[in-house]
Amino acid sequence: MNYLAHIFLSGNNQSLQIGNFIADFVKGNQLYSYPADIQEGISLHRKIDTFTDNHPIVLELYTMLNPSFGRYSPILLDMYFDYFLANSFRSYSPNKNLWIFSWQFYGNLIQHYSILPTPIKKFIYHFMITNRLYQYKSIKGLHSSLQIMSTYKIKAINADKSIHVLIENKDILHRQFQLFFTELLQYTSEERSKTH
Repeated sequence: MNYLAHIFLSGNNQSLQIGNFIADFVKGNQLYSYPADIQEGISLHRKIDTFTDNHPIVLELYTMLNPSFGRYSPILLDMYFDYFLANSFRSYSPNKNLWIFSWQFYGNLIQHYSILPTPIKKFIYHFMITNRLYQYKSIKGLHSSLQIMSTYKIKAINADKSIHVLIENKDILHRQFQLFFTELLQYTSEERSKTH
């Protein structure tokens, strides 16, 4: 899952949200250098990734995307899933508006700025100013995120091609997302209840 999904799956707990957001930049035992509540968010992120990467629906979609993206198929699927989540946000959270949810999280980031990993500090202000979480809702915004990824992280990703594949396969991708995300929501709810 990508940024929006990981934050959303943390529920209303700000510490879980931060831990879940920074987890990809926290390697191995670096986990234990963070406060306990942030550690829980990092651990939750890792559990979500394991659940996702081994789920039959996700594995089927990796196979579908593989001819177009090869080993980058999981990354593109994560981005597509954030797009679908952003566009059906009210369905999964009737009392939350994506715009408000996004800016509340940016405020949370600022409050926790001192503990953010250095690589995140380097891009976080651009992330907030461009309202990156909300931008996942539009094709244009998703395309912009893919271009940023291509420029600064994975040059092999082609934003135009990625959007073309999404549009061509939108119905099946959306349908499979709905089935998968329902199960993921249940799983993360159970995992959060174990610690809170």
